[in-house]
Amino acid sequence: MKRTIVFLLAASLMQGGINLLLAQKVATSSFQFLKVMPTSRATAMGEAYSTQAIGADAVFWNPAGVALTEQHEITSTLTLWLFDTKQGALAYALPLGDWGSLGFQLQYVDFGDMVETTVEELRFIGSGADRRYNPGITGRTFRPSAYVAGITYARSLTDRFSTGLTVKFVNESLYGNRTITVVTPEGEKVEYRTYARVFLFDYGLRYNTGFRSIQVGVAVQNLGPSVKYGVDAYPAPLTFRLGTSLNLIGENALFILNDHNRFTVAYDMVQPNDYAQQMHFGAEYSLSESVFLRGGYKWNYDADGLTFGGGLRTTLSGFNVGLDYSYGAMGEYLGQVHRISMGVKFK
Repeated sequence: MKRTIVFLLAASLMQGGINLLLAQKVATSSFQFLKVMPTSRATAMGEAYSTQAIGADAVFWNPAGVALTEQHEITSTLTLWLFDTKQGALAYALPLGDWGSLGFQLQYVDFGDMVETTVEELRFIGSGADRRYNPGITGRTFRPSAYVAGITYARSLTDRFSTGLTVKFVNESLYGNRTITVVTPEGEKVEYRTYARVFLFDYGLRYNTGFRSIQVGVAVQNLGPSVKYGVDAYPAPLTFRLGTSLNLIGENALFILNDHNRFTVAYDMVQPNDYAQQMHFGAEYSLSESVFLRGGYKWNYDADGLTFGGGLRTTLSGFNVGLDYSYGAMGEYLGQVHRISMGVKFK
């Protein structure tokens, strides 16, 4: 009972603080690529993952889940996003015994080649029948990119209650990490950075209620300063997550106890600082923790909605190896998002 009270008090204080931060909505936030989340299992389950994130995957979703790391664990994910954008993510977690657990993450986003345009090239070109307007195209291309490097420390405060903190360095380059000089109509020279670099923080709590298999998780992501390009500054994409999950079938299940089959459902409420409240639902069926089928749905998104996927897990030469895939529908015009993940656990 005391543990429940402690968790509820901590979660209430955390939510109260986040509500104050989210009280004034912003029309635009920076670093939108941070909303493209890694890991195939999570995204196949509709991103209802605040409580399901355990081990290395938790560095991206809820740092408190890193505290439950039992072995060395490495996971990697390749995301084929929209318009030739690709994201790679790598995570590593290891237990430190009574000292807690550590996690590390690397993410890289390649936005693909973009056509360069400048004001100087805005003019009509050619003559006669070939005369046409050039909308500023220089004939050159550039390649925006971004990366994240982070470290997570997490610890179980009791056998049911864990907490974790992530510190991450975020860099986004729009034009080769350059500083460019622009001449104003008044003739003044102004320098603009085409990149931004900041430190951001994630914090999470995770609680096992002790009743059947019900888990509760809370996480705040991307807490930090505003991001400035040139003159204007925009807030980081601060996000608050509150979720729960339970087994309907399986070990310590709500309905049917079974040693070989498991059916888990999960729900997350997500509150970003630049949009209305969003809801995520996910489910996973497991056969002997070796074959997995997953599905989910995301509400109140402009394009996202249905998700599904699957996975395989086996033991090879003492290594527990997993392979996962997820599919996300992004509407008629945007197409689909594909993710593939590989993970290894070892002592």
